[in-house]
Amino acid sequence: MNKDSAGIGRPEPALHQGIPQRSRSLAADRRFVAGGSRRRPQAHPPAQDWRQSMKAAIRDSATLLEHLGLAGQVPLCRDEAFPTFVPPEFLARIRPGDPDDPLLRQVLAVADEEQTVAGFAADPVGDLEATACQGLLQKYDGRALMITTAACGIHCRYCFRREFPYGDMSGVGTHWNDAIDFLSQRKDIDEVLLSGGDPLTLTDDVLGGLLDRLNQIEHVRRIRLHSRMPIVIPSRVTPELVSMLRESRATSWMVVHCNHASEIDGDVEASIAALVDGGIPVLNQAVLLRGVNDDVATLETLCRRMIDLRVQPYYLHQLDRVRGAAHFEVSPDRGQAIVKELRKRLPGYAVPTYVQEQCGAASKTPIADT
Repeated sequence: MNKDSAGIGRPEPALHQGIPQRSRSLAADRRFVAGGSRRRPQAHPPAQDWRQSMKAAIRDSATLLEHLGLAGQVPLCRDEAFPTFVPPEFLARIRPGDPDDPLLRQVLAVADEEQTVAGFAADPVGDLEATACQGLLQKYDGRALMITTAACGIHCRYCFRREFPYGDMSGVGTHWNDAIDFLSQRKDIDEVLLSGGDPLTLTDDVLGGLLDRLNQIEHVRRIRLHSRMPIVIPSRVTPELVSMLRESRATSWMVVHCNHASEIDGDVEASIAALVDGGIPVLNQAVLLRGVNDDVATLETLCRRMIDLRVQPYYLHQLDRVRGAAHFEVSPDRGQAIVKELRKRLPGYAVPTYVQEQCGAASKTPIADT
């Protein structure tokens, strides 16, 4: 095992209905197609339509292994209660023939998921206890989170909502009315997070209709979208989407989710450039995952790629202890050592805050390095 200066080496492998169409103009911003200077990636939309990518996703792990030349080489989960879902763009970035590829590890339903491990549960972060009304969670002062949809552009095996009861909580159209009414009455809430699922799996008409309703609530000052789509299906970032977010009265923020620099190709660079050039602040959050990014060099490379793309590294999350994901867990001690070394290697603004979400806490809890 090769070790770096911190003595930390690489680990052993171990379409919606219900919201009326908007009257807002969605004319494309010229800056979207113009790109940037100073060696920035060209901000152009990839040719593939994002909805076709969703339809073309691989939906079982055996087929995924066949595509990668790994049929029969990895023990798989016998019952995929949380189904496989891998779009073709993400599949193209996985190294064929490598069962330990860090991108493959994030999406492959392996037999380890069947282990029963004490402390791992269906709702590890207390989402259900934080339910304010149908489709709305409130854990922290001044902010609330809307469950906009159950759909995602990819199914990450460590997802803390892999057992979330979406049938009871999410929906569009009239199912959002309770959440909108709640937010309208709570003048102490000035920021709304759109989550799911993934809000960017909503069509522009549906998402735009929701933004219009939120923009009518005067005390809502910021709308923060948490999405993996700019990374896994970058064609979702269209000129129309960028214009919609830029024209929002409430300031739009985008939080993307990228765990490894190999997730970033030219189309991802273009999707990020489109957002940033369009005036949308972009943050990245990652999860510390065993066998994916639990070494200094990998996270350093990821953080450097992010700041080169004008994306702020935001959070590095300790794994949420959801049932079926124990094989991804990295000890907090190891995480602290990694972050301590990152602080030596990177400028301060490039080091994400290492945090853990704890049920009932007033905020994300920082895990301080010592």
